[in-house]
Amino acid sequence: MTNSARPRAADVVSALGLLTRLPLPMQGQTRGAQAAWAWPLVGAVIGGLAGGIGALAMLLGTGPGISAGLALASLAVLTGALHEDGLADSADGLWGGWTPERRLEIMKDSHIGTYGVVALVLSLGLRWMAMAALFDAGIGWLALIAVATLSRMPMVALSRWLPNARAGGLSAQVGRAPQSAPWLALALGMGIGATCLGTASLAALAAVVLGAALCAVIALRKIGGQTGDILGATQQICEMGALVTLVAVLGQ
Repeated sequence: MTNSARPRAADVVSALGLLTRLPLPMQGQTRGAQAAWAWPLVGAVIGGLAGGIGALAMLLGTGPGISAGLALASLAVLTGALHEDGLADSADGLWGGWTPERRLEIMKDSHIGTYGVVALVLSLGLRWMAMAALFDAGIGWLALIAVATLSRMPMVALSRWLPNARAGGLSAQVGRAPQSAPWLALALGMGIGATCLGTASLAALAAVVLGAALCAVIALRKIGGQTGDILGATQQICEMGALVTLVAVLGQ
């Protein structure tokens, strides 16, 4: 492993600077995809913060619905709704165009269309309901940490193993993740997931792998690779799948 690809502490700051809106030193944002192994750690941080807000709201007696809503809103604020934006753009482009070129053109457009609106409504609705069920079951905080971590693992894998669909854009600027990054991300995700949820994390992991594989196949067939929007959409799909799976496994 070369020095440029070796994990280091600055990678965590770099990953936080790329994937969140937390106030951080600008020099921490220079590692790009070399810091991709740390993307799941970003999930653990924001999942812990958002889940903590939800857990505090539960202690104050707001109930699972409002607590989940506050946690969901916190996730959007902490990330600047970066992944939600990717989901909406991907939905508009992948299903709104008939050729790869046109799909990429639509995805680059800042306006949101019908497919994007529907995708956002479904994403927010499903995640809110699932979080509410998990908070009601008393495991909302730990579940959010685990899911936010696990759902960011596929971003690393797709960044490494799928070609860039366009020469420009955020994904191309960030670069390609090092060869070791997906495996380091997997180890982090599984470790944090197991610490939070025990063996139930395996069910969430299975949902994440299935969701990521589906997103990768669709992206390859429709635009020939991945973009920053595709990575964000994959995170959202995997988060939805993992949350719903955990409700089925733990929320009874």
